Amino acid sequence: MSSFLDRLTPTPLGYFASLVGDDDSIPLLEAAASIAQDEYPELDVQQVLGDVDQLLARLRRRTADMSDSLEKLRALNQFFFRDLGFGGNVNNYYDPDNSYLNAVLKTRRGIPISLAVLWLELAQGIDLKARGVNFPGHFMVKVNLPNGQVVIDPFSGQSLSREDLSERLEPYKRRNGLVDDFDVPVGLYLQPAPSREILARMLRNLKEIHRTQEDWLRLIAIQDRLLILLPDAWVEYRDRGLAWAEMGDARLAVQDLETYIEHTDDLLDREAINSRLAELRRALN
Repeated sequence: MSSFLDRLTPTPLGYFASLVGDDDSIPLLEAAASIAQDEYPELDVQQVLGDVDQLLARLRRRTADMSDSLEKLRALNQFFFRDLGFGGNVNNYYDPDNSYLNAVLKTRRGIPISLAVLWLELAQGIDLKARGVNFPGHFMVKVNLPNGQVVIDPFSGQSLSREDLSERLEPYKRRNGLVDDFDVPVGLYLQPAPSREILARMLRNLKEIHRTQEDWLRLIAIQDRLLILLPDAWVEYRDRGLAWAEMGDARLAVQDLETYIEHTDDLLDREAINSRLAELRRALN
């Protein structure tokens, strides 16, 4: 029999929903840390926040006498990348733990976006004007300084010049036909990413890992979060429906795929999904 306290405690999904309801007040660190509750049901998210607060307190002591933003930025990068040893998990890039902040804090290894979320919390905690950047293929962070902007790769801690960024963009631009007359300036790829977009990118990284491993149960848990975060992302209904079909639950698969069909403008995909729906409906009869 559940206790009164148990009934008051929100589910991990309910907790996540309570954090991401309002665009203007999403607590990025807390919402990002809570993603790990699917994998670590006993995780105390407040403990994760407390661990980051302790790191911030140490950093603030180091930077207490600094007023210059560039000096603070150098101190932050020294502290985060060198003293604490945070960096990219080059040996096991596709390990889901790279996306779970509790694990990243423990191992000091992650992927660009999880490292960025921790770095941003520390940067903003010492009053740097730092933001995340949804750069194609590789999440970045940037800091606005009195004399310009510094873009940093959170995977390596390296500061990137405009030439470095242009070089990294080349394959993406070629793939998407953004060359010659269709080319756009690098600056357009450096727009600050809202918290909702950062969380969506974290979840989609995990979604891709689970899809590749055909881990449908974990993929569905990620889809549930994506649909709370982005209720109008109809393609996520499609993908969750297809995962339910793989799990053998035709009823839930039909429900999600019908929602997708009602809203999609992609006529070619609608045809393919209608064909899958017909199979699933036959399985239900």
